[in-house]
Order: sequence, then C-alpha cells, then structure tokens
Amino acid sequence: MIPASGVFDQSTMMNLLDHDPVVCDYRAFFSLFAWSLADQWQERRSPRGRPPQPESAYIKAFLLRINEGLMYTSHLRRFLLKHPLLVIELGFDLELDPAAPYGFNVEQTLPSEVWLPVKLRTLDHALLQDLLAATVAALQEEIPGLGETVAFDVKHIYAWVKENNERVYVKERYDKTRCPAGDPNCKLGVKRSSNQEQPDGTRHARKRNTSGATALASRQPPPLSMAMWYEPNTPNRSTRRISPITALCICKPWLRSSATPSI
Repeated sequence: MIPASGVFDQSTMMNLLDHDPVVCDYRAFFSLFAWSLADQWQERRSPRGRPPQPESAYIKAFLLRINEGLMYTSHLRRFLLKHPLLVIELGFDLELDPAAPYGFNVEQTLPSEVWLPVKLRTLDHALLQDLLAATVAALQEEIPGLGETVAFDVKHIYAWVKENNERVYVKERYDKTRCPAGDPNCKLGVKRSSNQEQPDGTRHARKRNTSGATALASRQPPPLSMAMWYEPNTPNRSTRRISPITALCICKPWLRSSATPSI
C-alpha cells in the first residue's frame, strides 16, 4: 500500500521509496527470500478476530534488527519510527492518516514495545526453517559443493581431572591406555609451554636494549613441553545452537555476492 498525504502524493511517495538508500538496501536484501512461504503460512491461520499484521513484515523487521546490531526490540521500534518509508517497505498494514506527512500514523502502525518481544518468542520455527532451507537451496544452486563439508574450529579444553593435578598422587598418570575416571572422553596430549617458536624449533629472538649499546638478539633454547589430559575439539552438548532467523541474516553476504536465482 502506497499512502498519500497533503505533503506527498502517491507518485512522490513512489519516488521517495525508489531513491531512499536505506529502503533500497533492504529491498534488495529481502528480494532474495521466498516470502511466498510466509504468505502460504498465513493463509492457513484462522481468520477469526482482528486481522493480524503480515508474518513476513515481522520476520523482515527482526532480520533488520540483527543486521543493524540493535540489542533490544525497543531499539528496533525506535529505529523504525525514524524511518517511516522503511515501515512501508516492510509490509506492515498502515494506519492511514492523510494529515500525517507520509499519509499514515507510524506510531499506531507499528506493534507496541510490549508485543514485539512476545512475537519474537512465538515465531513459528517451522516457517523459519522453511525459509532457511529455501535460502540454502538457492545458494547450493549458485555455489556447487556448498554444504558438503562442515568444519569446526574449537580449542582443546584443559580437562578437570585429578590426573592433571600434580599435587595428587596418581599411579601411571600419563598412561594413554588408561582413561581418567573423572572424564572418560579425555585424551592425552602434549602442550608447549610457549607458542613463540620459529619453524626450526627455536624461539623468536628476544632483543634487549642497553644504554649506549646496540640491541643484541640472543637465541633461546626450545621451550619445554608438558603432558596433559584434554577434551578433544569436537562439538559437545554445550555448543550454542544458532537460531533460524539469525542464520537467515548470516546468509546475507553469501546472497549478495552471487546472482542467486529467484526462489
């Protein structure tokens, strides 16, 4: 819906929407998603009661919040109040007001600060998963081999077991065939006491400045090593799961960098 007012008629509003940099940026971003899935989801909802705001408008607003780095939904609402043209682009049902500069009441159009967090918590995850799956499918068509390999980069975790406590007597402390009772998933490894090594095994030269003398570099002996039990670098139950709506926003640079076909 393109409103009209005493300040801007509909043709002027169209020109403003086509040339506003914020609106143009998010119009290009949102055009890469299959919003027909959200429309089909809403058609299956019960028509009883007051017609709700479009589900796609809520999802677009929450994607905007992540992209803009807004910490709270209250910040999102204040941001949208300052960008009324963006409210039109998101697709919210407008509360028309010809006396307003842009032809609608922005305050009454946007959901309240109380309702926005509730809506964020109650978003249908199945719908978000469908949108994410459609986005990934489009990326896989554009980028061959995408999604075939998953890599994890997790630092080894020092295990909380008595075998790593030098003050406790443990028979056969470093027997790799004997797993610690405190954590059977541990593995025995070797940790360098310093990471300041060169490829030849020697440490980086350390320079010492003295008064009236040239700084001299001296080679240090290779650092000592120590054996330790550690947790392997595999994902565990404590690994944080990313939400579908955050994953949709993360797909933005991939989508922008390729001519993704319409889905």
